[in-house]
This record gives sequence, structure tokens and C-alpha cells, in this order.
Amino acid sequence: MSDLLGDDSADIRDVPLASALSERYLSYALSTIVSRSLPDVRDGLKPVHRRLLYAMRQLRLEPNAGFKKSARVVGDVIGKYHPHGDQAIYDALVRLAQDFALRYPLIDGQGNFGNIDGDNPAAMRYTEARLTDVAMALLAGIDEDAVDFRPTYDGEAEEPVVLPGAFPNLLANGAQGIAVGMATNIPPHNAAEVCDAARLLIADWHTPVADLVAQMPGPDLPTGGVLVESRADLVAAYEAGRGSFRVRARWHTETFKGGTYQIVVTEIPYQVPKSRLVEKIADLLAERKLPALADVRDESTEDVRLVLEPRSRNVDATVLMESLFKQTELEAKLGLNMNVLDKDTTPWVMDLRSVLRAFLAHRHDVLQRRTRHRLDAIARRLEILDGYLVAYLNLDEVIRIIREEDKPKPVLMERFALTEIQADAILNMRLRALRKLEEMKIREEHNNLTAEQADLQDLMQDSDRRWARIGDELDTVRAQFGPDTELGRRRTDLGEAPPDVDVPLEAVVEREPITVLCSAKGWIRAMKGHLQDVGEVKYKDGDGPRFAVHAYTTDKLLVFATNGRFYTLGAERLPGGRGFGEPLRLMIDLANDEDVVQILTHQGGRKLLVASSDGRGFVTAEDDVVAQKKGGKQILSPAKGARAAVCRPVPPEADHLAVVGENRRMVVFPLGELSELAKGRGVILQRYRDGGLTDAKPFRYADGLSWPAGKGRRRTESDLRAWLSRRGGQGRMVPSGFPKSNRFGD
Repeated sequence: MSDLLGDDSADIRDVPLASALSERYLSYALSTIVSRSLPDVRDGLKPVHRRLLYAMRQLRLEPNAGFKKSARVVGDVIGKYHPHGDQAIYDALVRLAQDFALRYPLIDGQGNFGNIDGDNPAAMRYTEARLTDVAMALLAGIDEDAVDFRPTYDGEAEEPVVLPGAFPNLLANGAQGIAVGMATNIPPHNAAEVCDAARLLIADWHTPVADLVAQMPGPDLPTGGVLVESRADLVAAYEAGRGSFRVRARWHTETFKGGTYQIVVTEIPYQVPKSRLVEKIADLLAERKLPALADVRDESTEDVRLVLEPRSRNVDATVLMESLFKQTELEAKLGLNMNVLDKDTTPWVMDLRSVLRAFLAHRHDVLQRRTRHRLDAIARRLEILDGYLVAYLNLDEVIRIIREEDKPKPVLMERFALTEIQADAILNMRLRALRKLEEMKIREEHNNLTAEQADLQDLMQDSDRRWARIGDELDTVRAQFGPDTELGRRRTDLGEAPPDVDVPLEAVVEREPITVLCSAKGWIRAMKGHLQDVGEVKYKDGDGPRFAVHAYTTDKLLVFATNGRFYTLGAERLPGGRGFGEPLRLMIDLANDEDVVQILTHQGGRKLLVASSDGRGFVTAEDDVVAQKKGGKQILSPAKGARAAVCRPVPPEADHLAVVGENRRMVVFPLGELSELAKGRGVILQRYRDGGLTDAKPFRYADGLSWPAGKGRRRTESDLRAWLSRRGGQGRMVPSGFPKSNRFGD
């Protein structure tokens, strides 16, 4: 073994596994963050996108040039700049060419580059590509020392660290990416509005974010739609650099004879595949969760056209669309997470002002570097022109030296105090350049360059002039890609947060009669129809019937438990009646030691009587017991050792309450003596020496007190004077024939 290791065995070190893993994972995380997932705040590009654009420029694929196969571009990118899989690079190229993915495409694609339905593009050997004007604006000045270059992965060439970025690409096209432990999500915006916000920031570097949002009032998405967020929420999101925006589909109605109509959706939310959206709506139709909708058709060609047919002309279009917004991706939520890399490749979440500042600072740096590059070029050219002018002034002597001297270059340099560059330029002159007209052109060029040099030197010394120049560049971008152009017009309408439209459950769930069955062991299910006889219903071995409630699929069910809490359950969520159902405690937060006292359908406006086994209770409004959370709503608070025992609706005509205990004593008193509370323990209904409360029933005294007597018969006790007393009494023994269960039954 030692022979196999050779001399390298001396480099083997014992390192704790945790330390080795953490060190390597950190390297991987940093590589993912910097080299793959997060965009640079200056040009808004990730490395793969930047390399694609630069490679296409090197291939001279300008907008006015011909197309080249995408496979050629991908091959160049892999071979020279980005040693990764060809499919990953091609996917990045495709996205830069999709006008439904990028607000301002950077690549002009020819062929099948996919569509809004989510279909895949053709293979790279079939498609062709070239750069767009937007990409050329990002690359403008790259040959003028505008940005730094670094060696490629193999050291054979160089690539730009960042593009000059005259176009505000980060905000205009947005970015998405998931790194290790962090992510970015920036929606597209309108380039003209971004330029307006940047101009405002140039005028005042400390402009509040709210003023910037006034110029750039929210995302402008490639697929249009309607932004439905309040101005305050927008400002808060841009101030924090995090937030979300709701976007809704654009729709209108088309009316026909007889008052019938159909809804036509012409724009869908950003990044929602149309085919998936149509499939979701069709699935909801099949599941009968859209009873107000009859059919959905996709009549799209190049433009989106989804046709929604209502079930009848009486269906309100707004209510129908609100139900669709709630259940489908016709309303989508866009995330905002402006987590980007700054000029030092440090990731951090920036607010809108910081993003624009970083962009402007980069443009200022590019302007200075390009100006210095131009000044160097002018200085080199002026040096040569000065040499030419010396030659013209001493033309005869120059010709003599060239004809007679064996080494004319050092003689010229010494005779006329020329530099080596000037001497070489004179010796390389053509004879035709010695004419008078050429001398005049050289003098004119010299004068122009001298004036330009003075102007650029003044620009380098005047900060206000530099920022004015940057503002002019923004105006140029605005004019080229602004609202007066087809590409630059705003596509996403700006709207306020939609008002709360009351969507009845009938618009979401088809109203059908059901019978809710709950077994003794707490298994619940819904049988179709209002069953009059549930005796034939099968239960699990050892289980049996307990509650049978007639309801509709659109009803809310109120479940009252022994802990005194009310739980709310939508009838449409109940399992069907083919099996044995599901445990009720899985649908609501019901502990194992708790039981269900009553299940009833919610009917607004009613009063409910609730009471506990310790003989206390009160009347409460049914509308106040509806719970919004799975954990329910605490209404009755039984004393320690007691449990909730009764929950009954109070009929409007009821004027008395009958209470019976485990000791089979009953008391009757006026219902007016009972308190109406929102929650609490309540007041004493009946006192007990042993046992506790079993049941209570509100009723109309004139009609008497009735209870089931078996086989469909009922017994009514009309003379209740023996049991009539004040609230809190012990009562007398129940009437003859009262059920042995000590319960009033219904």
C-alpha cells in the first residue's frame, strides 16, 4: 500500500469530518451564489447570460447581421467561457429570446423557442439566434475599456466581469434564481419608467422611495394583466426590498342576443402556463367546484383568448370571475426579493433606491473609463498628427533624409525632436499623402481632436457635467425603448386592491342535498340526498350511528365539543358516503380526551343555548361562534372537572327552558332569566346534590314540553306547573314516561 501512495503520502492529513464538510460546502455555496444564481446589480445578468451575449458579439451576431444556429452559439460558450452542460446553456439562451418570459428580449430567435402554453422549444440544431438592440445597449462601449476583464476558465482568453449596461436590465427584465440559503425574485418593469426614476435620483441622491415609486409605479409584465395592489403596499415592498404583488388576468364580456354572454380572458398572469391554467379550470368543472361555469375553451392563436361560458345569463360575471380568481391562477402572486450581488460580489437585499444608485454608480464609472480611454486614443493620434505637421513644414528636408540616410529613423528623431512613434508614422506615409489637400485634412483633424480633448478633460473635472451626460444617456434609452415604441408601451395596468366581493358558496360549490353522518367513534361522512331512514347505513365493526344531520353541500357545519369550543367545517370538504368516512378529529383540532356534543348546520341570525355538566349555561348568537381557524373558537368555559353537555338552537317563539339532570329531576323557568353572552361560564340553570346536567331544551310554554316516545310517536306534557320555578332550583322528578336517557331527544 505504501508503494502505491508514493511520495504523496506525506500530504495526507487527519481532518475532522465536520470541518472538512463545512469547508467544502461553504465553497460550493459561494460558487452557487456568485457564479450561478444571483444577478449582478450593475447589468442585471448572471454569468451564463453575460457569457452568452459576449460570445454572440464575438461571433458578430448584431441585430443587422444574419442569424446563426443556436448550437454554434452554445458550442462557443461551452468551449470558451462556460464549461457546463449544453442543455443548461441552451435553456438560458431560449429564455433570453422568449417575449413572454422577458419584458425586453436580449436575443432575437428564429424558429420554435417555446410558447406561453409551456411547450418546449425545438432542439438547438433547429433554431437560430442573434442579438437584439437591447443587448447591444448592454454591450455598448465594451471595447473602450469600460469594464474589467478576467481570464476565462482555461486561461486562453478573457471575458468581461460585468457589461457596461447602458440599459437598466435588472429592473427592466427582472431576475429569478435560487442559491444556497438565499434566492432572488425581481419582476420586470417598464424601462422608460425606470429611466424616469433614475433621472429623479440623479437630481437628488436622497430621493425617498415613495417618490421613486411614483415614477416607476410597479411591475410591467411581458404577459400584461392587471396589478391589484394598493400604493401603500407597493411602496412598503420597494422600501424593504421584499414583498409580493397580486396580478390578475385581463378579461371582458361579449354579449349576444337574448341577454346571454361569455367572458373572454385576453391576458394571463406572468409565468403561468396557459395550458396548465385551462387544465385546472377544467378539473374544477369536473369536480363540480365551479357550478356557475358551464364550459371553458381555449381559442388562442398568436394572442391569448380563453372563453368562459356561464351556466346561465343570470350569473353575475364579476362574482364568477371572483370565484375563479380565488381557485385558479387567473390571479397569481409575484414575489419581490431584490437579493443581488453588488460591485464587490457581496449578496444583499437592496431597496429600490439602492438598486438604482448601484446602476447609476456603475454608469458613472463606465463613463469615466470610456472618457479616459478616448483621451488616451486622442493623445496617441495627436502625437502622430504633430509628427505629420512637422513633416509637412520640413518636407524637402524629410525627403532628403529618407533618400540619403541609411537609417533615416534616428536621424529624423534627432533632427526634428520626434518621438519613435512619430518617426515611424512619417516613414510609413504614402506618397499620395504629401499633397496639399491631405495637409489641410490633417490640420482640421488636429483641431477637432484638440477641441474634443479639451472638452473631455473638462468633463473629467466636472461632476455635474458627468451626471448630466448620464442623464442624456438615459433619455436616449428612454427614446429608443420608451412608450412611443411598440416594445416600450406599458402592458400591465395599474389598479387598486380589489374590493371584497361577497362570493356566495353556491358560486364555488354546487348546492346539493346531503345527509351528514357521524358515528359513535367520531367518523364523519356525507351521503347524497336527505335520507329519512339511516338504519341501513353500514358502519365499522364496533361502531354505530350517533348524529344524522340534513344539510347542503354549500352549508357550514358547526361542531360543538365537550371542551366548550365551536369548530367550523365546510360541508363540501366531507368525504363521500361510499366508505366509512374519515375521523372528525383529523379535520378539526380535537384532542383525544374530547368528544362531540352536537353537529348542526349554520343558519345566520339564530340564537344557541350552550350549557355544561355543572349546570351552568347561557344563550349566544350563532353568528359569533363561527370559527375562522382549525383550532376552533372558545365559547363556553366549563369549570374544572365539568364538560360542555348541551348545544341547542333557540326557536324564535321559545319563552321557557326545561333542564334535566342525571338525578332525573327537571326544572322549568322563563327563558328571559337566562343571560345572553358572547363567551364565559354562564349562570346557574339547575343545582344538584349529586351528578350534573344532562340536557336542556328551549320551548314555547303554551305548546307544552314534548319528547320522543318510540316508533315515531311523541308525548307532550301540557301541565308543567309542578316543575315551574325560578332559575337555579333543584326541580322535581321528571314526568311519567320521560326517556330513561334523561334527554329530550330532538
